[in-house]
Amino acid sequence: MVELTYYGHSTFMLKAGKTALVVDPFFTGNTWQIAQADDIRCDYIFVSHGHDDHYGDSGCIGKANDALFISTPEVVKELAEKDGLRSDYLHLGGKADYPFGCIRLVPAFHGSGVAGGHAAGALINFFGKNIYYAGDTAFFSDMGLLNRFGPIDYALLPIGDRFTMGMDDALLAASYVKASVTIPVHYGTWPIIESDPLEFADRLYKEYGQEGLHVKPGMKIIL
Repeated sequence: MVELTYYGHSTFMLKAGKTALVVDPFFTGNTWQIAQADDIRCDYIFVSHGHDDHYGDSGCIGKANDALFISTPEVVKELAEKDGLRSDYLHLGGKADYPFGCIRLVPAFHGSGVAGGHAAGALINFFGKNIYYAGDTAFFSDMGLLNRFGPIDYALLPIGDRFTMGMDDALLAASYVKASVTIPVHYGTWPIIESDPLEFADRLYKEYGQEGLHVKPGMKIIL
């Protein structure tokens, strides 16, 4: 059984049994205030890019848990290694296997947060569940090719606009990705990225006949 816990912004945890992977662990400064970095217990950390609201508390969480930090080579070199974290890296188009399954890095159209780097999205296979995490990105048509790597059970797409896709583009993206369920993220942390996740789910069904799921910050669901 795989659980997903959403902490607001783009931070979430996947857990099965005693194995946990936290993604973009932004707790300090996250206005949703669902948890503190000290509360987090995990074995793996995945970070999509180096901006502060995504690398976030990786340093303290990684050291407290002796967790394996996973990201692009540039983020590992410029951030994780300086924080003394155990780390592994892969680049866009690459796939790496782990005891829980695998991570395949895919493009994201956004700044990297570190010199010479690239932002990334990820196809995460976690104990048999296929999850597409878009990271911070604009819409791009090749999202429609991602399901050729296998059916996508859940997609997590940003809807906050200004720095990522807004709602209209995220709806279009969801129609290309064709996940069984799409979960909106990266909204409401600050007024500048205010967006309505319930409206997203409602419109996704009405306009494209697809299922959207509003996972409230702090909520846990079974995948």
